[in-house]
Amino acid sequence: MRLDVPELAAPGDLTLRPWRLTDLPLVAEAARDPYIPLITTVPSPYSEAEGVAFVERQWSRAATGAGYPFVIVSGAGRPLGTVGLWVRDLPQGRASLGYWLAASARGHGAASRALTAVTAWALDELRVPRLELHVEPWNTASLRTAESAGFRREGLLRGWQEVGGERRDMYVYGLLAGDTDT
Repeated sequence: MRLDVPELAAPGDLTLRPWRLTDLPLVAEAARDPYIPLITTVPSPYSEAEGVAFVERQWSRAATGAGYPFVIVSGAGRPLGTVGLWVRDLPQGRASLGYWLAASARGHGAASRALTAVTAWALDELRVPRLELHVEPWNTASLRTAESAGFRREGLLRGWQEVGGERRDMYVYGLLAGDTDT
């Protein structure tokens, strides 16, 4: 089932929109990050062909019904990062989220504002009963982002995911439709 990635407004003059080929500089910056390529499909090392393939994968995710990949864009039109809503488990009443910001965009609350906007949209418009995300225990910025968007830490999943060739623990965070008055 094809999904249409909408354009959403987020607090602080941010916009969330579908990926474009003009977002290749964002992919290139993310590819230089020591962590983002380990947990995503961002190519490292970067080449323009690999960057194009990354953007096309985002389009494919919506086209195949896997989820809604958004680019987080500043009020000045600069792409800052991404937030994705993944609906593979929607038949079981849940969806998951993931997000990252380019290093040059961190520290200003953009990830939190974007996550809050996508969360509200998923709960209110899509009527997803439960949202989840997974964060490594050392990633304090991401933990703060999740908590500021209303997610609750529910537990530690030991050896949950392979990252960089090793099994890593992840905190699981959840947000139920009744937890907020979005």
